[in-house]
Amino acid sequence: MEPVPTLTRESCVAALAAFEPRAADLAGHRHAAVALAVVTSDSGSPTLLLTLRPSKMRAHPGQFALPGGAVDAGETAPQAALRELEEELGVRAAASGVLGRLDDFVTRSGYVITPIVVWVGDLDAPLAPNPDEVALVFEVTTAELDREPRFHAIAGSPEPLIQWPFRGEHLFAPTAAILHQFREVVLHGRPTRVDGFHQPDFAAR
Repeated sequence: MEPVPTLTRESCVAALAAFEPRAADLAGHRHAAVALAVVTSDSGSPTLLLTLRPSKMRAHPGQFALPGGAVDAGETAPQAALRELEEELGVRAAASGVLGRLDDFVTRSGYVITPIVVWVGDLDAPLAPNPDEVALVFEVTTAELDREPRFHAIAGSPEPLIQWPFRGEHLFAPTAAILHQFREVVLHGRPTRVDGFHQPDFAAR
């Protein structure tokens, strides 16, 4: 088994600088942004913030998600990602923490998601999840990120289903696809595209 790659701010910057992200035409879709927010502990070990949405939410109830939401009028995708990170988890990150972005992902629910990589570093205060938007928050380790997903053929669909394993559960596209691309591009420096994965029916809810 290969050793888990080391994740540092410098390695993130270098990997993202070498990657050419693809932008998608909104074409009637709403624009959204999510934060791939990397935080460090006292030991310096980096983790990525992932949430579980409350079951009572109208949109995507009970699903794993990256902090994020719709891009407001007059906002850029990085600004929206930073705002949502603070609104959902109480994490205030500086604009200088935005290191780059991954490919836009077009969802079945009518959004074009722009994933923004944010280096938060040491937290100034404990995480403060907003209970209206976050049921649980997880700090995903580098070892957990560096996992091979499963790909399954779907009858009647040319797109394979991606299953990303996490603590006894499985995540699906779009979140699984974005995390997989983060692993491939940022951890391993492999220019992998992820727009060809099947999205389950519940992803549209």
